[in-house]
Amino acid sequence: MEEPKPKRLLRLPQVLERIPVSKSTWWAGVNSGRFPEAIRMGKRCTMWREADIDAWIEGLENGEKWNR
Repeated sequence: MEEPKPKRLLRLPQVLERIPVSKSTWWAGVNSGRFPEAIRMGKRCTMWREADIDAWIEGLENGEKWNR
């Protein structure tokens, strides 16, 4: 039996390693709803759920679009 993956939060550089787009493209996609929603951790700290990023990538492979 496979153990569940621990829940993690990713910073922008970690997200952009998985989804190779520019920062401005990423933020435009987040603001338009094309990319997963960010979690504000503070005034200068934004993170994303790893599970949301993984689901978004899997959706691309299946031809789906991200829904907030």
